[in-house]
Amino acid sequence: MAFILFISFVVLLRLGELLLSKSNEKWLLQNGAIEFGQKHYPFIVSLHILFILSLIVEYYSKQNGSYNLHLLIFYFLVLTLKAWVILSLGKYWNTKIYHITNIPLQKSGPYIYFKHPNYMIVIIEIAVIPLIFHLYLTAILFTVLNSIMLFVRIKEENKALGI
Repeated sequence: MAFILFISFVVLLRLGELLLSKSNEKWLLQNGAIEFGQKHYPFIVSLHILFILSLIVEYYSKQNGSYNLHLLIFYFLVLTLKAWVILSLGKYWNTKIYHITNIPLQKSGPYIYFKHPNYMIVIIEIAVIPLIFHLYLTAILFTVLNSIMLFVRIKEENKALGI
């Protein structure tokens, strides 16, 4: 039961992020934003869908209902950092890469400390979510796949932002 509630929460959170991203995308495009990285974006979406499916398949193949409470609490702390990133970027936050010419880079919130805090959070999420339920195969496989994807993504974003 805990797994069903948790995975439902994660899916609903992801869907909420996509809705917010779509809303912000409209605003960005209305304000002259240019999209970058369109070629790799479908792979990111596929990776996250497969991640959720892998969680479900591995969980039900193990038939182990236990979970790690410390990692669950840690995950919710990570979500507060994600909220900080999203609130810091406001209308500029998106799951896609958009850039509006002559708009300075974000230098407040977590961006004071890190160049790409959102990606650090995604790295943690991809590792921690499966580990909460002892789903080691999903944790390892998707941490590696996500690292490869983020290598491509960050390179493209740095190019778009002129970093």
